[in-house]
Amino acid sequence: MKLQALLFSTLIIASCSGGGNVKKDVMNESKQLTDSTKQYGYNRDFLKKHIDIIELKNGSSAIAIVPAWQGRVMTSTSEGDEGFSFGWINRDLIASGKILPHINAFGGEERLWLGPEGGQFSIFFRNGNPFTFENWQTPDFMDTLPFEVTSKTDSSAHFAHDVITENYSGTPFRFRLERAVTILTGKELAKQTGIDASGLNCVAYRSDNTLMNKGEKAWKKETGLLSVWMLGMFIPSPSVVVVIPVKPGDEKAIGPMVNDAYFGKIAADRLKVEGNHIFFRADGKSRGKLGIPPLRATGTMGSYDSENKILTLLICRMSDKPGVYVNSAWELQKDPFSGDALNSYNDGPLADGTQMGPFYELETSSQAAELLPGETLTHTQYTLHITGDPQLLDQVSRKVLGVSLEEIQKSF
Repeated sequence: MKLQALLFSTLIIASCSGGGNVKKDVMNESKQLTDSTKQYGYNRDFLKKHIDIIELKNGSSAIAIVPAWQGRVMTSTSEGDEGFSFGWINRDLIASGKILPHINAFGGEERLWLGPEGGQFSIFFRNGNPFTFENWQTPDFMDTLPFEVTSKTDSSAHFAHDVITENYSGTPFRFRLERAVTILTGKELAKQTGIDASGLNCVAYRSDNTLMNKGEKAWKKETGLLSVWMLGMFIPSPSVVVVIPVKPGDEKAIGPMVNDAYFGKIAADRLKVEGNHIFFRADGKSRGKLGIPPLRATGTMGSYDSENKILTLLICRMSDKPGVYVNSAWELQKDPFSGDALNSYNDGPLADGTQMGPFYELETSSQAAELLPGETLTHTQYTLHITGDPQLLDQVSRKVLGVSLEEIQKSF
């Protein structure tokens, strides 16, 4: 597996050293924060009051990780304690100390899950139960069970957890999950991705998420497969737009440009396809989810918040070998391996008016893991949040996402 060499060979981003020669007026302009709950230092200290955290730092950039919640990255900053806190945190649930049925949505801008969620090979439903919310249950190893911290340095943390479970069809699984999170310097980012960074405030981190078959039998399509599924929950605003570049081609050969059938068709004023780009309004005000088929996905997606001048990038290493992706639809499926590689979700009120967020999500998935005993599959992704000079941000957007900030702002 490798990053898209052509993409990264042309990327020029500003420094992720957390410092840089940023002019004071630009720094002040980017720190338009009047609400302390939007600041990284406030949220880090809030987490510390309720749960143990690991903080990784590089200059003015930092990330806060909670081992007890599967080593998830809860939030991050590119401008120190007073900088914007990028991850969505469910402060009410965390402060309550309660454990809820179905799922404990603590939040977090990068968390490890496994698919599929629905279907005959689901690990969220018991055999024979209807695919309804009342029967849906997040497995405890993705929800309330802590991961072991296997090693830690100033810049990285490694986690692991051993699991025994079974899928909807009764297939047993025994596996080990390993997760490593590393905050990156500008030099490391350039070496690993080809991204050269100088002149902007940036926090960048890499996660390597490994699934190992520790059972005695091979995992086969006929009895169900698992996949690594990464989900990031971020702060919405009226101006946030998700941007996903897609590969061109015949729909019959490589699938539709975008799949928006998850929770009902998304309205035209919220989802647009222009050329080889998908634009999706992520304001946290209307529930909807979209997916990008594997043969359309480039491994790159992002969002721009013009209100807070935040460019977020998510880049995953997609396999260059043929493979299938699990289908998470809540039904007995005709094709359980017709899933999407990339997803984005916009939160919104439910029918009864209640709402968990608001937040929006960027998600990536690995191929389904056909593993022999002892074999592993690793899914790697990079998360970047960049703030600063709008002209430099525009250059980044053009090179990474293939569109200007103006095009993103005018998409809706």
